[in-house]
Amino acid sequence: MSPKFKTILKRVGSGLCVLAVVWLIGCVLIYNVMRRPPERFAGVMAKIPGPVAFLVFPFETMWMRARGGTLSVGDRAPDFTLTTLDHSAQVQLSSLTAQGKPVVLVFGSYT
Repeated sequence: MSPKFKTILKRVGSGLCVLAVVWLIGCVLIYNVMRRPPERFAGVMAKIPGPVAFLVFPFETMWMRARGGTLSVGDRAPDFTLTTLDHSAQVQLSSLTAQGKPVVLVFGSYT
């Protein structure tokens, strides 16, 4: 191998190493933002141009890990409080279950 070719290989190898480190840092940063409240996550994602995060990083895998939670089938739901649609009161899950009322949570959109 010629010395010139070895120099080119070293530069390419160094460039790939730098690119890999930058990619790993990007993965860690996005993963940490995914673990924050939705408003914070949305604020950061709004600053990333176009579909870059979805094309460059393993977005779905990181999302499933970051937002997966720790509940398993059969676990009791964590207690939470929600405001009614007319904003006149708040409803707490534990108060409904204490009264023996059934609770159904629907996730999705019907528009």
